[in-house]
Amino acid sequence: MPFEAWFTLAVLAMIIVALISNRIGMDVAMLGGLILLMATGIVSIETAVEGFASQAVMMIGGLYVVAAGMRETGAIEIAANKLLGRPTSETEAKIRLLGPVALLSGFMNNTPIVAMCIPLVRNWSRRLGISASTLYMPLSFAAILGGRLTMIGTASNLVVIGLLTSYIAQDHAWLANVGITGPLPEWLLFFGVGAIGLPCVIFGIVFIIITSKHLLRDRVPVDSVSLDAKTYQTEMIVQADSPIVGSTIEAAGLRQLPGLFLSQIERSGVVIPAVGPNEILQAEDRLGFVGVLDSVVDLRRVRGLEPATDQTQKLKGSSSSRTLVEVVVSANSPLVNQTVRNSRFRTRYNAAIIAVHRQGAKVAGKIGDIRLRIGDTLLLDTHVGFLESHRNDPDFYLISQVDESRPTRHNRAMIAIGLLILMVGLLIGGSYINIPPILAVWICAILMVFTRCVGGSVARSSINLQVLLSIGAAIGLGAAMDQSGAADTIVGWLMGSANEMQLHPSVMLAILFVIANVLSQLITPYAASVLMFPIVMQTSEMLQISPLAYVFTLMIAGCNFSTPIGYQTNLMVYGPGGYRFLDYARLGIPLTILVGAVCVIVAPLVFPY
Repeated sequence: MPFEAWFTLAVLAMIIVALISNRIGMDVAMLGGLILLMATGIVSIETAVEGFASQAVMMIGGLYVVAAGMRETGAIEIAANKLLGRPTSETEAKIRLLGPVALLSGFMNNTPIVAMCIPLVRNWSRRLGISASTLYMPLSFAAILGGRLTMIGTASNLVVIGLLTSYIAQDHAWLANVGITGPLPEWLLFFGVGAIGLPCVIFGIVFIIITSKHLLRDRVPVDSVSLDAKTYQTEMIVQADSPIVGSTIEAAGLRQLPGLFLSQIERSGVVIPAVGPNEILQAEDRLGFVGVLDSVVDLRRVRGLEPATDQTQKLKGSSSSRTLVEVVVSANSPLVNQTVRNSRFRTRYNAAIIAVHRQGAKVAGKIGDIRLRIGDTLLLDTHVGFLESHRNDPDFYLISQVDESRPTRHNRAMIAIGLLILMVGLLIGGSYINIPPILAVWICAILMVFTRCVGGSVARSSINLQVLLSIGAAIGLGAAMDQSGAADTIVGWLMGSANEMQLHPSVMLAILFVIANVLSQLITPYAASVLMFPIVMQTSEMLQISPLAYVFTLMIAGCNFSTPIGYQTNLMVYGPGGYRFLDYARLGIPLTILVGAVCVIVAPLVFPY
């Protein structure tokens, strides 16, 4: 093996050690390794930077914008409630999530599916009081498994089918000896991998549901509510056109927000205390809540609920620039001993009080009737300029902006859902009208901004540069493995040794799976497929058996569960899940062994040698 190959493997080993140590970020480690390979001339600068301009990186960037549009309009919650319901436990959440994700991944790129589901999983985990890290990795793994259901499930599947079709068209004489005398039927090319992939998906998802709770650690802290957390008193009104009118408190999801208590309902002037879960909501109900800040913010995202005060509708400026701010009433403030209603707060500050917290005391009654005291914390609905304008205002002790508190654009929700459906349709059928996946994604991303489903600044900030840099660098490292000859040398040595031993075709099939899977972790499934395909065909010719079992096994072997760098969806959940490098191996290696075993057993049954 040449020096360049040894050096490339050494750099890759250093990157893996750095990631396992968890002392530096993934993007820094992978970029550092790529720069080292460029500096030594092992990979050219042109080849190294190709990954950052690749369709995968560009497409994921657009998907972040699409996901932001879905989140900002509340469309994710609407779609999730309709399609997936409201799980009541971690196991039920996995059952509801993993099956549909795997099925969709068989017919469209799994990257947008994972991108859409990340905010959904975050919301579920908060409501269930569980760590989101117990759901993010299963989400990615289900999407990877689902990509093995059809020819269009992944790019590597398409590559292998293209190589197989071209190989058969060259009229190799040995193919006639194993029963292949012409082009394979279209249905076999499209669904052939699914004959092996479907059992792998079923066994894989069952395995994930049963074992992930024990094999995955809670890397992201549960959004639990501490005993000393500030609790706010707030009022919301049910709008007449709200979709929750006629629903019970339980069905509307108003009992599932952590640290939030529905203390009373005022209906036509009559107060209903101690509200039960089966109470039916009616239009114009005034709901009194006591809860922590995060849950009060979440109430604003419930479609058809608005702050009970009409002052929010009278604020000056654009609604798209609105945010929530916390302020503490100072001793010199003219607000002291004034009721909220009589304080002329909106006139003075262009802000509306939507919730009040009083340290060590319960605040009862309507928001407008609360008499303000020194030290009261007020939650304000205002504009982004409030923070700068009143930072040194003697009326307040402390001012801070609440993160992720922009008002949800419910009136744009159906537009966002329509754009998502358009994107899915273009991803599935775009090849028939000459629209590539990257164009389909960015058409919808730009339309999300133009239709004001998401603001331009929010769209820009939603793009996770760490993930994009990591994926771009990973593609460059894969190219280095290929150009240096490291991948070719390793594969040739292993397969040559196996051929000399004249092993049974099923043993050779198992060896093929292992080599292809390991190789796809080191480079990419796409590159591994290209590298392994001629070896697969040579082995089939040597054994004089049909290559179909081997070819479709090559597609299944592209499942990358064992490392975060092996597949882009693994990278996408790496940060949000707070995972460490070895967390993937803990669940991914047993899952890989299971999928490999199912594949080696099923493939010869479906496609006999």
